[in-house]
Amino acid sequence: MLISRRILLLLTAAGLATTATAPTVAQTWPTKSITFIVPFPAGGGTDAFARPIAAQLEQQLGQRIIIDNRGGAGGTVGASAASKAAPDGYTFFVGAAHHTIAPALYPKLDYDIEKDFIPVGVIAQPPQVIVVNPKKVEAKTLAELIAFAKANPDKLNYASAGNGTTHHLAGELFKLLAKAPLTHVPYRGAGPAMQDLVAGQVDVMFDGLGSSAPQISGGALRALAVAAPTRSGVIATVPTAKEAGLDGYDVATWYAIWATKGTPAPIVARVSEELQKALKAPMIVEAWKKNGSAIPALYGPDFAKFVSAEVVRWGKVVNEANIRLE
Repeated sequence: MLISRRILLLLTAAGLATTATAPTVAQTWPTKSITFIVPFPAGGGTDAFARPIAAQLEQQLGQRIIIDNRGGAGGTVGASAASKAAPDGYTFFVGAAHHTIAPALYPKLDYDIEKDFIPVGVIAQPPQVIVVNPKKVEAKTLAELIAFAKANPDKLNYASAGNGTTHHLAGELFKLLAKAPLTHVPYRGAGPAMQDLVAGQVDVMFDGLGSSAPQISGGALRALAVAAPTRSGVIATVPTAKEAGLDGYDVATWYAIWATKGTPAPIVARVSEELQKALKAPMIVEAWKKNGSAIPALYGPDFAKFVSAEVVRWGKVVNEANIRLE
C-alpha cells in the first residue's frame, strides 16, 4: 500500500495521473456557485446573451451562476480581471468580438485573448444594424442618412460601447465606405450607449441586433439597414446595407465563453458539453430567434481557430481604415 501511494504521488507530480482522476473531477464539479465575468454594464448585447445562458446553465448544473459586470476600456478591463481569476473552474469569461479587435488597438494589454484563456464556445452571432433616434434624425433610409451627414459634417454623432468595440469599428468602417462624417461618442458599454440613443442624447448607433431588436419593435429606434449579406427575419422589411446602396458593409458580432488558462481540462469539457445542451433548450432557441441571432457550432479547438482568424481580420481592418483611439 505504501509503494502504491508513493507511485501515485510521483505520477501526480509528473502530470500522469490526470487521466485517471479526470472523470472524478468532471463528475463532482460544480460544488458551489460559478461566476461569469461580463466586461460590459447590464443592458448591452454581451449581458443580454450572458444572462439567459447563465439561467439555463443554472438549471442544468444545479448551482447558482453570478453575473459580474465589469465595464470599461472597450471590454478590456473585465477581460483583464478574468485573465487573472483562479483557474479552479468557478470563474468564466463571457466576451465578444470586441476582444479580437482589442489587440490591434491596445498594444499594452496585460492579457492575451489567445494565450491566457481557454476557448469554450460561441453562444450567439447576431448581425449588426444601423439604428437612429427617429425624434432626432429625420432620415428614413440609409441613403438619406448619408446625404444628411455629408451636407452637415458637424451635425451627427454615433454612440458605441467603447473604443475598440465592434460598434466603434462598425461606425468607422461606415464613415470610410460612405464617406460620411460622424462624431464618435464612446460609452462604458452598449447598455449606457443605448439608453442615451433612446433618450436622444446621441443620433446613431451601429449595434448588434440582439440589443436593438426590442427598441426597434417598440418604435424607440428606426432601423435603416442590416450589416449582413441577407435580411433578418426579425426585421424583414429592413434592407441589407448592400440593398440600401452601401456595398461592402458587412459587420457581424458574436459572444462567447472562455475559461481562464489552467482550468482543469475535464471541467472545460463539461462546460462545453453543457453549453451545447443549453443552446438547444427551447427557451434559448426562442430567445435567440427573437433577437435575430444565429447559433454557430463553434466550440473548443474550432472556436480557438475562429478567434485567431478574427484577430488577424480585425487587425487588417484597423490598419487599413487607419483607426486610432481618441
